[in-house]
Amino acid sequence: MVLDESPSTRPSRGRRGVAFGVALLLVAVGAFAVGRLSTSFVSTPNNTSAAAGFARDMQVHHDQGVELAMIIRDRSTDDDIRGLAYDIATSQSNQSGQMLAWLNEWKLPQASPEPAMTWMTRPTLTGAGHDHGTEGAHNPGDPMPGLATRAQIAELQSLNGPAAEKLFLQLMIAHHQGAIEMAEAVLDRTEVRVVIQLATSIVKAQQSEIDYMNELLARY
Repeated sequence: MVLDESPSTRPSRGRRGVAFGVALLLVAVGAFAVGRLSTSFVSTPNNTSAAAGFARDMQVHHDQGVELAMIIRDRSTDDDIRGLAYDIATSQSNQSGQMLAWLNEWKLPQASPEPAMTWMTRPTLTGAGHDHGTEGAHNPGDPMPGLATRAQIAELQSLNGPAAEKLFLQLMIAHHQGAIEMAEAVLDRTEVRVVIQLATSIVKAQQSEIDYMNELLARY
């Protein structure tokens, strides 16, 4: 994908933003439908289950990943950075749509009945074989692991070029590490097939992106 067109063919930033926003909306709508179909053959988790808590909290986590990616696409002309941002925004928007669809299919509210991250403090499944040491690492209501602060986001919005790219990579590496921690935690705590599939894919894909981002960060 070529991200830097010639001046005569390159659309305006406003048009690019609208087109990108429409693309993300279409991805999310498609993901909603896929998520709805994929839950048809699983038992229904309850409202305080790890599966439901993960679906709610990871939506919030992914939504910030999309936010960070869209910020850097307006502040960088580097093809590698912009391509990475596009991949992150589309994949995390897609997955967020899947998790929203799960909750609807399970007939559970999008709002949690308890503080965020409560599910991560509960015991792991006996003999699950996925104990990554996350139990007790968080208190209910604590910030989700890896989330950027509003001050960090404001700083990113104030920068352009290499300075913005470097900060984006630092924030997104931490963000991915937090998502992996959450995905590993739900693998310790659920037997819901679609949740296991998505959490496993998050661990693999985001670790691969962390490795790539570390390579990009070494340029600065």
